Amino acid sequence: MPIDAAVPPIERLSVATGKDDLLKKIADLEEEVGQLRQAVVSHAVIDQAIGVVIAHGRLLPEQGWDVLRTVSQHTNTKLREIAEQIVQWPHCGWLPEGTHQALEAALRRH
Repeated sequence: MPIDAAVPPIERLSVATGKDDLLKKIADLEEEVGQLRQAVVSHAVIDQAIGVVIAHGRLLPEQGWDVLRTVSQHTNTKLREIAEQIVQWPHCGWLPEGTHQALEAALRRH
């Protein structure tokens, strides 16, 4: 006799539903872990960009954060993208014109 035959239909349904719930929970947790990993990388890049802004503008850390946020708002560009541009700037020696103008304007205000 197959094992399933010994399990009443109601219990089989409960086991299947429980398995589906577990698979859904696993998928949700895997998605959350991916999002958290991306957030950690984004925060690292943002922190590095703040460091570049602080060094370039001779600012305090909280001023560096304000400048970065202001550049993002004035260029209508995601903060993470602005941070990536600024982190690459010392290496490539170039910033997109809109980012460069917004950065210099924000630095003048501080």
